[in-house]
Amino acid sequence: MEKSNNSSGKIIGALLVGAAIGGVLGILFAPDKGSETRKKLLTKGDELKDSIKDKFSGLLAGMHKESELVEEDAKEFLQNGSAKG
Repeated sequence: MEKSNNSSGKIIGALLVGAAIGGVLGILFAPDKGSETRKKLLTKGDELKDSIKDKFSGLLAGMHKESELVEEDAKEFLQNGSAKG
């Protein structure tokens, strides 16, 4: 399960980096005025920042849920072990 989470994170990271690079290159090669290009870059940067925040929040929520499950399993293990001992 650990490998699955790790490779999913790498895939998401690669997609975000690819999207950012593609967006920046598309804007830089577009035939717009400099002021328009700067506005577009700022907008794309804000969108990327928001996307990263959402992904990170989802990752943290998943980790929190997993830690709660591990804690429940540990408590159950301790209770079962105490009852046998």
